[in-house]
Amino acid sequence: MDPLFDAHGRPITDLRVSVTDRCNFRCRYCMPAEGMQWLGRDQILSFEEIERLVRVFVGLGVQKVRLTGGEPLVRRNIERLVEMLARVSDLDLTLTTNGSLLASKARALRDAGLKRVTVSLDSLDDEVFKSMNDVDFPVARVLEGMDAAEAAGLAPLKVNMVVKRGLNENSVLPMARHFRGTGRILRFIEYMDVGSSNGWRLNDVVSAREIVATIDRELPLEPVGKNYPGEVAERWRYRDGSGEIGVIASVTQAFCADCTRARLSADGSLYTCLFATQGHDLRKLVRSDASDAEIADTVAAIWTSRDDRYSELRSAETVGLKKIEMSFIGG
Repeated sequence: MDPLFDAHGRPITDLRVSVTDRCNFRCRYCMPAEGMQWLGRDQILSFEEIERLVRVFVGLGVQKVRLTGGEPLVRRNIERLVEMLARVSDLDLTLTTNGSLLASKARALRDAGLKRVTVSLDSLDDEVFKSMNDVDFPVARVLEGMDAAEAAGLAPLKVNMVVKRGLNENSVLPMARHFRGTGRILRFIEYMDVGSSNGWRLNDVVSAREIVATIDRELPLEPVGKNYPGEVAERWRYRDGSGEIGVIASVTQAFCADCTRARLSADGSLYTCLFATQGHDLRKLVRSDASDAEIADTVAAIWTSRDDRYSELRSAETVGLKKIEMSFIGG
């Protein structure tokens, strides 16, 4: 099939698959502590339905699939889904997790065919970490999960840190010190206005420029080029050769022009932007008598008409839009 491009000439190469809307953390920037209405079991895509849709997306040009949530490791028998997807073409199959269950799951995930993991960790300080995720879970157990992942061969491991002013900006430098020289790639993410329940304000954003400057004063950095077209992280390496960091600056340095990502929610809705206000129901098609070709035609029609540029257009007006929560479509 010919390459599939959207209205701005962006190909579809990456698919984020949310396997559950549930999580055992309540990170303030992602999932509110109260008022969540969970999907019923019959509303969530089965592993077979996810595999079928992934095969359709691969036929349209997708090369990388990242399993997300909620927290993907709370989905029962997630290893079986990994094994099923690992048989789909030559996929770059990865997963993002909060790390809470990773120590017990890492080996099985690697044996099933998972290639890498990204672990979310917003501070090394237990009290700060607790203030971010709103549960009493020790940092040490997340670090144990990272160790288990690397021991199982899930490498290189990436660590994502969302930075919110007034909560954890003082953890930026300690995190950089800790992961420098370990081979783990630490990525700092600007606090984003995903969803509508996190009370986002522009004043809460610690910019990528400020983050890099903070680290550079003690641990000198230099810029590095992108690994591949569409990479969202701006890369920096330590001048002494002890590793690299990344900064994801969706707020202050929008990268919409290079966005190649589609998102499939746990209930089978296709979203063409992290800041989407509505999705497209693929579950109905999958559970009908529609053929794979008909599903592919539907996805192609959605993608070729895609015109999303939210981060480039962000303003006081767009911030107030009723957007889909991050916990529903994954980060």
